[in-house]
Amino acid sequence: MSTNKTHKNCRFCSEISQANGEDPIGSALTLEQYFIIEAAQPWPDNIWMELDPMPQGVLDALNFAWESSRKIRVIAIAPDKEYSNPGYTRVFYYRRPAKFFAQFEKYEFIVPHALLGSLALALLKNSEELPKFEQYRQQTSHIRELLVCTHGNVDAACSRFGYPIYQKLRSEYATANNSNLRFWRCSHFGGHQFAPTLVDLPQGQYWGHLKPEILDLLVQRNGSVRELYAYYRGWTGLPKFAQIAERKIWMLEGWKWLEYHKSGQVLASDEISQEWADVRIDFTTGDGKISSAYQARVEVKGSVMTAWNSGEQPTLEEVKQYQVRNLVKLA
Repeated sequence: MSTNKTHKNCRFCSEISQANGEDPIGSALTLEQYFIIEAAQPWPDNIWMELDPMPQGVLDALNFAWESSRKIRVIAIAPDKEYSNPGYTRVFYYRRPAKFFAQFEKYEFIVPHALLGSLALALLKNSEELPKFEQYRQQTSHIRELLVCTHGNVDAACSRFGYPIYQKLRSEYATANNSNLRFWRCSHFGGHQFAPTLVDLPQGQYWGHLKPEILDLLVQRNGSVRELYAYYRGWTGLPKFAQIAERKIWMLEGWKWLEYHKSGQVLASDEISQEWADVRIDFTTGDGKISSAYQARVEVKGSVMTAWNSGEQPTLEEVKQYQVRNLVKLA
């Protein structure tokens, strides 16, 4: 940790959030796509508008996606001396493959810097151009990518707490699982009050308030899933209230739940005050032999105070906390 005045006097939003018992569940954005580019640090606050040089084709592709109101999360990852290739840029593109799905479909490319803009346009706007980049595509669908936010220029908590978690993961787990597991420092993807925060792809799960002692379980998936309850922000394949119900279902179903193809919807809700919602999550087992559904009511159980940003005197705001009631598995 830096010893400069800023950090000495800083109250970190994530420490306030944890101390006040804020539950991170339901804070994962609902997404259909991820677009992830290697970009050298340091990263400015508004990385896509301020990072220089950013190819015009990348900006055009992102503007097209945003103007089309696509549910897309754009992330930068820091080059890695072991993973990266000088003169080339790595691009990950993940997309929701169907209404029912278990994980996002992955595309990885390593292209010369000069082709980055045209690849971005092909992925996000002009799909008919994509075959031109086939020679640069990487066959890495078997590799799980874990991204830890260390974007301190957005909020100091991300670098202060994110980097040590990244460092532990990178040094202790990447070596042992080098063929199917990689770890990256990444830019902001939302929710720095939950730092250290992580996105697990291709699954699309968000994690927050991470502690070193639960990393082995998160990475290896070799123990009781219930120990991860307090750290789970939600699955980005579902809307907010369905995410809250999905966590409880996952705790009941266990690890096999991750293999099930799922789809969720809000049947009815208090749209004005956000006090409650009735949700339904349909699922099919990995082998397709069983299809069923859960229904539940998600309702407010109280509130806590949190801080959206770190600082010497951060503003505290009240946030609702939710519980799952009347969870029923349909025949």
